Amino acid sequence: MKETTRNEIIRRWQAGMPMRKIARELGISRDRVSRVLKGQRRERGEEVASAEPSSTGAPRRSSLDDHQAFLESLLARYPGITAVRVHEELRKKGFHGGYTIVRDRLRKLRPGKSRSPVVRFETAPGAQSQVDYAVYELDFSEEGRRRVNLFSLVLGYSRRQYLCFVPSQDMATTLREHVRAFEHLGGVAATCLYDNMKVVVARWDDGEPIYNTRFLAFATHYGFRPWACRPRRPQTKGKVERPFQFVETNLLNAREFRSLAHLNEFTAQWLAETADVRTHRETGRRPIDLHAEEMPFLIPLPARPYDTAEMLYRVVDAEGFVSYRQNGYSAPWRLIGKLLPVRVTGQEILIYGPDLREVARHPLFPAEVVGQRREEAGHRPGEDRRRKEDWIRERFAELGTPATRFLEGLLTAKRFGWDQAQRVLALLGIYSQADVLAALERAARYAAFSLATVERILAAQARPKPALESWSDEERQRLRDTLTGPTIPPRSTSEYQSLLFDEQRTDEPPIQDQENGQANPEDTRPAEPDPNGDDADDPEADGAGALA
Repeated sequence: MKETTRNEIIRRWQAGMPMRKIARELGISRDRVSRVLKGQRRERGEEVASAEPSSTGAPRRSSLDDHQAFLESLLARYPGITAVRVHEELRKKGFHGGYTIVRDRLRKLRPGKSRSPVVRFETAPGAQSQVDYAVYELDFSEEGRRRVNLFSLVLGYSRRQYLCFVPSQDMATTLREHVRAFEHLGGVAATCLYDNMKVVVARWDDGEPIYNTRFLAFATHYGFRPWACRPRRPQTKGKVERPFQFVETNLLNAREFRSLAHLNEFTAQWLAETADVRTHRETGRRPIDLHAEEMPFLIPLPARPYDTAEMLYRVVDAEGFVSYRQNGYSAPWRLIGKLLPVRVTGQEILIYGPDLREVARHPLFPAEVVGQRREEAGHRPGEDRRRKEDWIRERFAELGTPATRFLEGLLTAKRFGWDQAQRVLALLGIYSQADVLAALERAARYAAFSLATVERILAAQARPKPALESWSDEERQRLRDTLTGPTIPPRSTSEYQSLLFDEQRTDEPPIQDQENGQANPEDTRPAEPDPNGDDADDPEADGAGALA
């Protein structure tokens, strides 16, 4: 600015001319006039104040003034509430004003934080979707405080999304929610973006993602391509990251829920009545309208949905239960000690026998429930103990003469011999038949007829078997063909013996010679229980000794 112009501004201001008129007559902005006046005062050492006196008129009344008390109460209860939610609550109180006046009032009461701009890219219809989880700690009025995981799938073009709160982020849950999301959206996008969730990406190798094979099979069934984002790059999938903030500020903000089920019921309603029909900030249109345009470009759903059930193996314990997530589910008592395939869906658990026929079906306990049991009366032997005893004799006879000799000795030495014999059979689900038979033979040789003796011998001389080792080659092949379909034949196990087993175990401590108290490395005879002791007739005492 020329010095002549600066001088003219000072002269006119001192003559009492308003800044607006000075700026208009000199052809400059009011801000420039104000800066010149403040600079001149600063140079003169005078206090810098407002260069133009404020208006003395009364402030204009706002339609929000009648709701000021309610607005302050709402902000005190929910400091993080957004202008959208405040506007919704005010309209319930009879406020007829627009959103802008509410937003401006909130800015005066609670100045917002500046944010860095994020550049987003747009995709063609049906080209891309994005998936992610968010974790929240929520207080439910009936269930108390608990951690929940929010599954979100968003279509990149229309921004229509599917949301569901679930207890965990495991493989079965992730696949099940994918299927529900596809059904909710009416199709599948060609590519789906993910971060480094373990159920999708097993690991990274030389900068390339190695995908989980089971998840790849799921993706192949629906015909889409999974795409793993680079680590620590949340902007890559901003379309799914951004809606989480909308969920926090609108769905969860200033609301209370009774339970997880109640939360999901409201979430489905909120998606239909709020998220789908709002005008999206980026697209300027409603997601439900854009989704109608995107539908023809989505991959159609298959005639048969992917089976998301979890397949695993469980041993039927001595009481006739299989365990899943710290809960017990009964199986027929004749299968005690057997390793059985178990199929877990989102609602129930199915148990199959060695011939792969269904033998039990139970409703599944919720994920937060532990320490409970489901039992069918038909799975117990009932009052006919003779039937149960005949079955135990048959099982021991199948193992051979040493097992029969041990059973007869156990029934003679122990008052609760039948119960201990049943628990011995349950060990067949943990150790190989050869190891159990060898332990029974050694125990019978030294007349140590008890469950605790067999457990100590197995702990010292045997190793628990892998899950599928108890199945014969024919059973394993039938299991693969029935449940999973044809697979690549495995290599001979002889090639892996040097990796799986040591030729000789040298880490076992020597057992003390009972006669002279000296260590005898060749004598692996277990200590015999005292027939006159407190545990002579108590099967629970034998079990406690084994655990100790």
